[in-house]
Amino acid sequence: MLRNADPRSFSAVYVVCGSTDMRLGIDSLAAIIQTRYKLPIFKPESLFLFCGRRANKIKGLLWEGDGFLLLTKRVETGHFTWPRNSHKARQISSQQFDWLMKGFAIDPVIRISQPEKTA
Repeated sequence: MLRNADPRSFSAVYVVCGSTDMRLGIDSLAAIIQTRYKLPIFKPESLFLFCGRRANKIKGLLWEGDGFLLLTKRVETGHFTWPRNSHKARQISSQQFDWLMKGFAIDPVIRISQPEKTA
């Protein structure tokens, strides 16, 4: 479902960087969003994505206006490229969401540099 979801159908998509205990359910994940990150969880069509330590499973928490929907996606081979170096929740674009669902990194690997001289 997440792979085929139209990223534009979500009002906002947030990635919770770092790793999250994948045993947590709706109430615990919602509490993390509210208390740790101070983000509005009751905004319709807001999707919050969490990833475990092994990065082969993600959970999504989606407020649909009348209740939460808890989504889980586990890949059988490979893993998700998840931002691990930060303990924040960051909003990602629809393009980055599409990249994530296809197995690509959401951050560019090639960086722009300003060389001082040529070789």
